[in-house]
Amino acid sequence: MACLLETPIRMSVLSEVTASSRHYVDRLFDPDPQKVLQGVIDMKNAVIGNNKQKANLIVLGAVPRLLYLLQQETSSTELKTECAVVLGSLAMGTENNVKSLLDCHIIPALLQGLLSPDLKFIEACLRCLRTIFTSPVTPEELLYTDATVIPHLMALLSRSRYTQEYICQIFSHCCKGPDHQTVLFNHGAVQNIAHLLTSVSYKVRMQALKCFSVLAFENPQVSMTLVNVLVDGELLPQIFVKMLQRDKPIEMQLTSAKCLTYMCRAGAIRTDDNCIVLKTLPCLVRMCSKERLLEERVEGAETLAYLIEPDVELQRIASITDHLIAMLADYFKYPSSVSAITDIKRLDHDLKHAHELRQAAFKLYASLGANDEDIRKKIIETENMMDRIVTGLSESSVKVRLAAVRCLHSLSRSVQQLRTSFQDHAVWKPLMKVLQNAPDEILVVASSMLCNLLLEFSPSKEPILESGAVELLCGLTQSENPALRVNGIWALMHIDKIMSTHGKQIMQAVTLILEGEHNIEVKEQTLCILANIADGTTAKELIMTNDDILQKIKYYMGHSHVKLQLAAMFCISNLIWNDEEGSQERQDKLRDMGIVDILHKLSQSPDSNLCDKAKMALQQYLA
Repeated sequence: MACLLETPIRMSVLSEVTASSRHYVDRLFDPDPQKVLQGVIDMKNAVIGNNKQKANLIVLGAVPRLLYLLQQETSSTELKTECAVVLGSLAMGTENNVKSLLDCHIIPALLQGLLSPDLKFIEACLRCLRTIFTSPVTPEELLYTDATVIPHLMALLSRSRYTQEYICQIFSHCCKGPDHQTVLFNHGAVQNIAHLLTSVSYKVRMQALKCFSVLAFENPQVSMTLVNVLVDGELLPQIFVKMLQRDKPIEMQLTSAKCLTYMCRAGAIRTDDNCIVLKTLPCLVRMCSKERLLEERVEGAETLAYLIEPDVELQRIASITDHLIAMLADYFKYPSSVSAITDIKRLDHDLKHAHELRQAAFKLYASLGANDEDIRKKIIETENMMDRIVTGLSESSVKVRLAAVRCLHSLSRSVQQLRTSFQDHAVWKPLMKVLQNAPDEILVVASSMLCNLLLEFSPSKEPILESGAVELLCGLTQSENPALRVNGIWALMHIDKIMSTHGKQIMQAVTLILEGEHNIEVKEQTLCILANIADGTTAKELIMTNDDILQKIKYYMGHSHVKLQLAAMFCISNLIWNDEEGSQERQDKLRDMGIVDILHKLSQSPDSNLCDKAKMALQQYLA
């Protein structure tokens, strides 16, 4: 009998909970407009800070009714405004609340509300839209489906500081990728937002700054425009520099540093410009200190890694600024059991997000060590560094694993380290584990790293081959991902004897890449691989007996892209080189194919490099 009572009890609890909320919804249907307005105001007061009440009202169907009242022409402006406020409050609850609002088509209704002449109603609609668009469950595309929305939002920017704050926040959250950047840029985002950087309102200045950071990211067109924009007689980069001074709030310093970083990476500001070397870089290093909050340290390190990634001089400057290399070691010790954090909520948050610190540290170490041997040495000599990387390779977070592999790959460019630290820590063992069933983005970096470990002088080469690497690499040569195929072939072709056992498979993979619709860089790499194969004794025959491959080389010698012509020439030179056994037979076969005629043509090429290589190859026939 006890079992039978369970359901009625549960239902009565639910009905009791919803009964206390039902009267709020019932009042929305009262024929007296004044009572409806009071009902909405009472509902607004009931839901503030009360997620349970919000969920109940959504379950009871409050949202469709509120949206109906908001769109009714007969509703007073005050009622419409209060409806928008309640909907905004419901959106501030859980992600499920936002999903329920989206299911009721709240966005088109609120966007329609922006056409009203009443400023208070417009602000309430924008505040609600801001809350919805900043939720991770809202698709950004919903802002761009109606082509009239963006220009209308641009026009509303001049109405009040609230419209400025909310619209900039909507833009910065909904600008994801080059297509969105182009739409906003073409509708005058730069001109309309630039003057907001001098607003009296801190919130407006901050949201405008965030807009510029997302607009400039990896976008040369926007970045080149920003460099020349004047606001009150001052150039935008100078305004950004003022905003990253130490006396400004941390959030403002960080976002200004991001704007300057993105403009620099997009080619609009030189890497040796004082605003980068003396202002942006030191500001980002400051963000890495242990006095900063976890998210500030993560953002600071990741932005700095991005800034210095392609530039060796910036890498050197960063490595000697404020003991950065040692400072990053603290990222692995935080938060510790003796942490100074007294705020329990903050400690709980930081424990959940500590992996982000490790990921950021690995990324920055990878950028720092990308080119300079001394910096790599300093990184590796940092306390327990190799152990930390090895641990990172087996972390549960894919992002941390990827960052650890990238860091290892960066350090593996050092011959000295391959022979010492990498061997001492048997790095190849965890790396081989990473290569089993990893996502493609990790596989690409890990297989590149394996190429370095398989070089002739690497002591790890033999144990790696004995542990089944050949089968694994042969598997990569059959991958659908061209980058993985290239890495698989690169790693295999370091060893001539592998060509004798797995040559057929490797040649098949090379053919597939050269035939496929791949970019110039991938094809160039593949032809270079072929040239390296053509340098091996056994491997030469594999190429010479494969007419399909020879025809491909011939085709690329006459390609419109010089890079591909040069790479194909590299193959031919290695095949016809006089000093090597069988060169006469190879030369004869290639002459019969018409290769000599092509060499004569290329010796007249306007490209001096190509012309020289062709003449050098023809010398082999004359010798």
